[in-house]
Amino acid sequence: MTYRPEKRIAFGPPMKERIPALLYLAFALTVSAVIFYGQNAPSSSRIFQYVVEGDRHRLVPSSVCAIILCASALAMVLREQMRGVIVHPDGIELRELLGFGLPRVRRFAWSQIDRMSVPSAQAGAGGAGAVKQGKPSSNIRLDLWDGSRTWLPDVGDKIALSVMLERVALARAIPIEGGTGLMDDLGNPLQDDG
Repeated sequence: MTYRPEKRIAFGPPMKERIPALLYLAFALTVSAVIFYGQNAPSSSRIFQYVVEGDRHRLVPSSVCAIILCASALAMVLREQMRGVIVHPDGIELRELLGFGLPRVRRFAWSQIDRMSVPSAQAGAGGAGAVKQGKPSSNIRLDLWDGSRTWLPDVGDKIALSVMLERVALARAIPIEGGTGLMDDLGNPLQDDG
């Protein structure tokens, strides 16, 4: 019987890729707070005149603008959270965003993976890695049964993902190139400690 992880574990994108969406959300919340304050300000204040009295001459009222701005910022944050790598009991799932924000989900069963290339822990932590075939060597590479290769997208906790995939590969007899050097035993990588 071959090794199967007990549950699914998701690894989201790194914080540097989440920052634009979080900044846009902060901007949207600030603009909405100013509009809300302007609607409740004294009628003699300049902000009340700009927000409430200025709505008479606008195509879209400021409150509708605030709702649209907040909804789009929230959608952007949620879209960013849907990217990353998910390790399932049956295989691995890669979630990426293509041009124009179109999602792409690729699933690979463990039996489809012929070889894994796992970077060392120093390269995964942000060390200087050489670029090979347009991809940085600090990313995890999967060589598939059909002769193709795929690189896993960047994740926030690259070392934990590397160790988990290394344990699965050792237990399922998938050849590994490189390695983190952080594995002590072959215990269940998805088992809760404590």
